[in-house]
Amino acid sequence: MDAADLLSFHRPRPARRVSGARRPSPRIGRAGVRWDRVGRVALLVVLVGIIGLYVGPLHSLWTTWHQARSYQGQVTRLQNENRQLRARAAALHRPQTLEVDARKLGMVRPGELPYVISGLPPGN
Repeated sequence: MDAADLLSFHRPRPARRVSGARRPSPRIGRAGVRWDRVGRVALLVVLVGIIGLYVGPLHSLWTTWHQARSYQGQVTRLQNENRQLRARAAALHRPQTLEVDARKLGMVRPGELPYVISGLPPGN
């Protein structure tokens, strides 16, 4: 055998039929089980089952994400309110703010003479 024979591959020829021998004909309406179809249906059922197993966790993930966004909005709002309240508390500890608020309420320092102006038109 030389190299050309080793490299050339050929398909073996089918055996010749002996005259008189019949090839079996496929039966129409054969009652056998089609295992290829059974396998496809089984794979489809498994695929649907796996997808079904993902539905619950995906729903949970979706609701948790929406809930987290809602809570983040509340946290931002509360942080702004906290910042405003801290600024107001700091302002209330300054003596100037206390004096301005007291004068708005009509209070005077001890020894001061209060003045009451009457007869002004409404809105002033």
